[in-house]
Amino acid sequence: MSTTQSERLRALLEPLVVEAGLELEEITLSAAGKRRQLMVVVDSDAGVRLDTVAELSRTVSQTLDESGAMGETEYVLEVTSPGTDRPLTEPRHFRRNAGRLVKLQLKERGELIARIMTVDDSGLDLEVPGVKGRKPKPARADFAEIARARVEIEFNRKGGADDETAADGDADGEYDDLDEHDDNDELDAHDAHDDENTEEA
Repeated sequence: MSTTQSERLRALLEPLVVEAGLELEEITLSAAGKRRQLMVVVDSDAGVRLDTVAELSRTVSQTLDESGAMGETEYVLEVTSPGTDRPLTEPRHFRRNAGRLVKLQLKERGELIARIMTVDDSGLDLEVPGVKGRKPKPARADFAEIARARVEIEFNRKGGADDETAADGDADGEYDDLDEHDDNDELDAHDAHDDENTEEA
């Protein structure tokens, strides 16, 4: 997707996302066979609810149809929240994952796996898990020294952040709302969408 097209779509869709009480994280347009796939990634500090995603998907679909922004080519619209494999690049990403285990690649200290305890304006207060029965240790990482960061999936932790699925999505960490647009087969451009909602971090 060209920069101009990306900016045009963002300008068109971001007000809709904000009105829904969410933040627009990313817009991507890619080839999906003979069709194109438009992915709109949204998030919020309070998490993203399935009904909110479904309603936003309908609003985005209608706006795209009415504006003609996608042209005549068939496309699939996917409105989703970020998956747990999404790189953490902004302070708000770390805030939304407080309590989770993360893998950090630090510029000077190398790799660090630790749990986010608190997040402030300059960085993270962490807890490094103990090994072989040892107690966890506190640690600190400033945003300026973090080269890369991702959430580490935990399967055995009880009562932790990864068990909180009500506002965070399905097992993959995503709420998806798929909207297929087939301009050649539709009886009505606005009524013949096949929406499939599935429950995501």
